[in-house]
Amino acid sequence: MGFQSELLEQLNSQYSCAGNHKDAIAMQAYQKDISKFMGIRTPERRAINKAIFSALPIPTSAQLATSARALWKLDFREYQYAACDMLAFFLKELDSEFLGDHVEYLLTHKSWWDSVDSLGTAAISPLTVKYNSVPLMNRWNKSENMWLNRAAIQHQRGRKEETNLDLLFKYCDYHSESREFWITKAIGWALRDVARFNRPAVTQFLKSHPELDRVAVREAEKHLQK
Repeated sequence: MGFQSELLEQLNSQYSCAGNHKDAIAMQAYQKDISKFMGIRTPERRAINKAIFSALPIPTSAQLATSARALWKLDFREYQYAACDMLAFFLKELDSEFLGDHVEYLLTHKSWWDSVDSLGTAAISPLTVKYNSVPLMNRWNKSENMWLNRAAIQHQRGRKEETNLDLLFKYCDYHSESREFWITKAIGWALRDVARFNRPAVTQFLKSHPELDRVAVREAEKHLQK
């Protein structure tokens, strides 16, 4: 049995026993009915996934790509979360083309903040450290797809002093007149992270961009006020 077949068989078997109808209703409501849910809470889902992934043979980058796309096509949202968990678990196997060839597809299908931000943590942030991805991030930032914009703006979150501030501020500047909630929220969170270690830079950015939406400003100012 191949990697993908074994993975799907194990996930289907384990998930069918772990779902909770009451939790499923609550999860679906919280995520604005963007998908059906089985009702598997995050700690339990991750424990199930880790056990399954650990027992599987090490996959190739191509196998991870086809498996992630297969999981993305399934109805219940937990399978999309499983794809993100899988990419994080097998991160070392992902090649330099994975972001552009496959993560971009995942970002632009069944898109919502939960999948976009999970892909950011699982694959986008670490792979943009490992490989030169600035040209790709530049393209995402200027895309007409807001979820690619959000992923680009947030791709450096958590890097602290290693953040490329020129690049981050360029991305935020490009969308500074946006009133799209998910974009302005991403700008605010990115600036808030920078404010943790460089308040003057964020203060100056806010001063030079009075057009920023209040959502972005409110988030950015949270660490400026401490």
